[in-house]
Amino acid sequence: MPSEADEQITMEAPHIYVERTLAIIKPDALHKADEIEDIILRSGFAVLQKRRVHLTPEQASDFYAEHYGKLFFPSLVAYMSSGPIITLMIARDQAISYWRELIGPTNTLKARQTHPECLRAIYGTDDQRNALHGSDSFSSAQREIRFFFPDSIVEPVATGQAAKDYLSKVVNPTLLKGLTDLAKKKPEDPVLWLADWLLENNPNKPRVRNPIIEYPD
Repeated sequence: MPSEADEQITMEAPHIYVERTLAIIKPDALHKADEIEDIILRSGFAVLQKRRVHLTPEQASDFYAEHYGKLFFPSLVAYMSSGPIITLMIARDQAISYWRELIGPTNTLKARQTHPECLRAIYGTDDQRNALHGSDSFSSAQREIRFFFPDSIVEPVATGQAAKDYLSKVVNPTLLKGLTDLAKKKPEDPVLWLADWLLENNPNKPRVRNPIIEYPD
């Protein structure tokens, strides 16, 4: 006879992607794309969108516009437009800082000395052909994701006290009424009953004050 412990069902915690960032697999590392994507997934990221593109020099210039005028800018544009790249919108908790930590220092040669296990040390070629890109801030991630995925909406998901405040103000009052009625009615299918109740009692549901009545001819 199974014990109570055996009958308990263990459920994984829900995955809430609280931050998004842009990752780019650059031309020199494209042949290792599958391997790199596997590392991304095993590191707890979800790949929300993915594209394989070949940037023109003009497009590469637009993407790296913040570096315009710097000595390395022409060679950077030439490198990024030299072959196809894979862009990925990835998400997880603290995605921006975690991905930056995972790929390591910008200069591959220095990365091999200081962070030999980082992805740029493993897959990069030299001080410029460093295999991978990662957004360096939330604002950069917004801009860069929109550059490659213009239909995406990048918004931070409320967490911590902000999430509690939102639920307390917007969700809990209505849900509490529904659960109270549910306990009184004790329907045969409580989940379906509550779903119907929430649809009917949604405080944001449009109300028609003066409905138009159509009479048959």
